[in-house]
Amino acid sequence: MTPNPPRSSEARDSLSLVLVALMKGVVYQEDAPALWQGLLNQQARVREHVAVLALQLVLDEHEGYAWLRQQPTTEGGADVPRLVARRQLGYGVSLLLALLRKKLAETEATAGGGRLVLRREEILELVRLFLPEGTNEARMMDRLEADLAKVVELGFLRKLRGGDEAYEVRRILKAFVDAQWLDTFQQKLADYRAHLLAGLADENGVTP
Repeated sequence: MTPNPPRSSEARDSLSLVLVALMKGVVYQEDAPALWQGLLNQQARVREHVAVLALQLVLDEHEGYAWLRQQPTTEGGADVPRLVARRQLGYGVSLLLALLRKKLAETEATAGGGRLVLRREEILELVRLFLPEGTNEARMMDRLEADLAKVVELGFLRKLRGGDEAYEVRRILKAFVDAQWLDTFQQKLADYRAHLLAGLADENGVTP
């Protein structure tokens, strides 16, 4: 009969699996329950290990997700190369994220915090409402399709199986788009509409 491996070996293997998963991206409780439990069991060791790489563990046990972010650089501290790249998002992607975040907040307020699932057309309609009259909608819809694909790539939307083009809004979006960010984005929405109107005027040969 083969003896059971030492518990220390099991813990080391579990820690390795957790660290590798976090280095790849977000860890969700619903997607990997065993991995999530391993993360909770060894949370202190995970924090200790990633701190060596100038990273921080962000863990929301209530919402069921965790990821790594770069530690802020302190004045006079060593200039450590970034392992987590900064993403510069286009305005269209930022707009879409803000609108999805607002929709998520509305769902939490009215439906008790259940899952938010939207069809592709519903997502595009959120943005379409902000388009000024006379916008080249076909061109704008092509741009929105690209923005939608980028949001899926970033992990804030998950395409569900089936042929109805349904997407789940991942709750980790709450951690990246907070209430304060939404407040400041209201002005950006006005700027976005002004930008679209200016572009529309140029297309039509009209001087604003």
